[in-house]
Amino acid sequence: MTALPQDVIDRIALRQSADLYAQGADRRDPTLWAQILAPDILIEGPGFRNEGLAANLATLETLGQMFRATQHRVSTQNVTVDGDQATGETYCVAEHFLKDAAAILVWAIRYQDRWRRDGAGWRFVHRHLIVDWQETRPVTLVGEER
Repeated sequence: MTALPQDVIDRIALRQSADLYAQGADRRDPTLWAQILAPDILIEGPGFRNEGLAANLATLETLGQMFRATQHRVSTQNVTVDGDQATGETYCVAEHFLKDAAAILVWAIRYQDRWRRDGAGWRFVHRHLIVDWQETRPVTLVGEER
């Protein structure tokens, strides 16, 4: 069996970091985020800027206060790896089930990402969230209400 080239292994790991970020946000799971966020992580976007691991982990609780549920779908990712540093752009559609309405707020997102590899693997050091557009649409509850 032929081993995968290192650049392929790196690209798979970087994509997995984006998937774990989305899953951690949707599950409000700080242990998932702690695996992939560097201690000096900076996450910023429209109207917010959070520096450091503790501050960013705390935002998971805020998501739970703002929304009944979220679902992030990661799609396109283009990355450039340079040794133990990587940069890239990650696309995502984020759906936010509003707490006070039977509606979903949908964001078409692009993250401008920077990663650093350490002994534990690839970790985000910077995520800049860009919302390309948003829409709000009604939702019909089926079965048990969340």
